Amino acid sequence: MQKRLLSCLVACILFGTSMASTHADTVNVYSFRQPFLIEPILNAFTEETGIKTKVVFAKKGLIQRLQREGKLSPADIVLTSNFAKLLELKSQGLTQAMSPSLVEANIPSQFRDGQHHWVALTKRVRSVYSSKERQGKLNLRYEDLASEAFRGKICTRSGKHPYNLGLIASLITHNGEAATKTWLEGVKANLARKPQGNDRAQVKAIKEGLCDVSLGNSYYLGKMLQDENQIPWANAVHINFPNQADRGAHINVSGAVLTKYAPNKAQAEKLIAFLTTEKAQSLYAELNMEYPVKPDVKPSKLVSSWGEFKADDVRLDEIASNIPAALKLVDQVKFDL
Repeated sequence: MQKRLLSCLVACILFGTSMASTHADTVNVYSFRQPFLIEPILNAFTEETGIKTKVVFAKKGLIQRLQREGKLSPADIVLTSNFAKLLELKSQGLTQAMSPSLVEANIPSQFRDGQHHWVALTKRVRSVYSSKERQGKLNLRYEDLASEAFRGKICTRSGKHPYNLGLIASLITHNGEAATKTWLEGVKANLARKPQGNDRAQVKAIKEGLCDVSLGNSYYLGKMLQDENQIPWANAVHINFPNQADRGAHINVSGAVLTKYAPNKAQAEKLIAFLTTEKAQSLYAELNMEYPVKPDVKPSKLVSSWGEFKADDVRLDEIASNIPAALKLVDQVKFDL
C-alpha cells in the first residue's frame, strides 16, 4: 500500500511539473532571437497583462525540437530572426492559423501570411555598404553589382544564407530565373574573396582594404556603432539603399508563429498581438536598430539618421515561393566555391 501511495505521489508531482508550463498565466516561447532583445519586450508584456513568459533561447535546433516534441511540445510561440525560418515552420506543419484580427490593424498585409500562419515583427534592408575612402556614397541597383565596375571589389557571406537567398529570390520575382542566374555569375566574378563570415565581417574587410563594397543587413551598422571594437569598421563605410529609382530596396523580416499544438493558445495570441503594438514595436526599434513593421512607429534616432528609403512592396510570400529556385541557382553557378 505504501509503495502504491508513493507511486501515486511521484506521478502527481511529475504531472504537476509537466503541466506547470500550461498554466493559464504563462506563455512558452521558443526564440531564435537573442535574450537582450526579447527579454525587455516580454517583461513589458508581463507588466501590462500579468501573463508570464518562459523562454528557450537557441540559434539553432528549435524547429527540430518542435518536430521531436510533437503534440507534447510546451511551446506556444516561436520567434524567428529571419523570414526563412517562418516559412520553414509553416512548411513543416508546425504552425496554426492565428486570428486575423490580432494583427491586421497594426501590420500591413505585405508582412502577414495569406493564411494567417505567421506575422512579421521587424524589418531590415538588405543594403550595400561602400568604402567611404574608395567608393563614397553610391546610387545603385542590386543589378549593378554584376557590372565590371565592381570587378574584384565585392565581399559577401554565403549565397546560401537566408539573407542572401531572400535577396536572390526577390530578383527572380522581378527579373526571372535566367536573368538572375546571369546576375549571380556576374557577382561571383566580382568577388574579392570566397564568400565567408557574417555581415559584420564584410564591413571589417572593407575597413581592412580587402574589398570596397559588401551586402549587409541595415541593423548591423547600428550594432557595430554600439561595439567599441567595431566602431572603426562602421565609420569606414556608407550605408546605401539600392533600387531607389525603381522598385525599392529588398526587405527581410523577423517574425512570430503560433505553434500547431500551443497549450496556451489564448495567452499566446495576446502576446502576438502585443508584439505588434506601438509599445513593443518602439522597443524593437530601439533595442536592435531594426525598422518597425507598424507603419506609424518611427525608427530609432540613429536609424533615422541614415535617411528615408523606398522599400520593395512585393509580398513576402511571393518572394518566398522563389527561395527554392534561388538555392538552385546558387548551386548551379557554384557561388560559394
